[in-house]
Amino acid sequence: MAVASVIIPAHNEAATIGRNLRALREGTRSDDLDVVVVCNGCTDRTAEVARQADPLARVIEIEQPSKVEAVRVGNAATDVFPRIHLDADIELSGAHALELLEPITRERVLATAPRRDVPRTGCSRWVRWYYDVWESLPQVEAGLFGRGVVVLSEEAQSRVTALPRMMSDDLGMSDSFSGEERRVVPGAVAVVHPPRTVRDLVRRRVRIATGNAQAGQLGVRRESSRTSVRTLLGLAVSRPGLALRLPVFVAVHVAARLGARRALRSGDFTTWQRDESSRS
Repeated sequence: MAVASVIIPAHNEAATIGRNLRALREGTRSDDLDVVVVCNGCTDRTAEVARQADPLARVIEIEQPSKVEAVRVGNAATDVFPRIHLDADIELSGAHALELLEPITRERVLATAPRRDVPRTGCSRWVRWYYDVWESLPQVEAGLFGRGVVVLSEEAQSRVTALPRMMSDDLGMSDSFSGEERRVVPGAVAVVHPPRTVRDLVRRRVRIATGNAQAGQLGVRRESSRTSVRTLLGLAVSRPGLALRLPVFVAVHVAARLGARRALRSGDFTTWQRDESSRS
């Protein structure tokens, strides 16, 4: 009997889905995880690769290229809790997935996420510097977002399901819970591959800035998850080694905000800009 379900929305992830599904089975018994992969609007071999990599997974194909719809379909396909929401391009071992369940099953924690590992090999200096600052932000250290993995109890899933549909679903999940209700589990690690070029980094951040703005408009975003000037100044004082990197972070942040304006003006919260360099 499965101890948890895993929902993986996947859009044109043939390059990564096999590796990540195999990792998800490491350290688990065959029936521990009810894995549901929802291939949405794929024009590549994502579904075929997923079936080959994990014959035990249920692979569902839908025509609409929508992460939100894929998550809805995945949730409807299983009744197993806790529920692991996993992005298709994130590496999480099965052993670490099971570790994320413990605070939910043994304590009163509603939602968990792993510590993130953002490997910088192959990234430009400016990308490395950006992530040096970003990972040091207090809201990034404490929040469940930006990890590609969020685990929800049945009560937590009900709360998240009641949220309005939004682009930044992990931010919405994270900000749905107080600090006492959510937990980052340091012993569990998710590998989050960053963009390798500044151009791809800005593309990714434009999408995130658009989704964050939408969350703010919907009244879902907590003030504590925002990056303020005070936060950056505090970081410069407490971590002087980051001082030279802060201008790079600010420049990318401003470029992303400017790039998001077009989507915000048109109300386009469905166009999914992503970088391809992290998938190569």
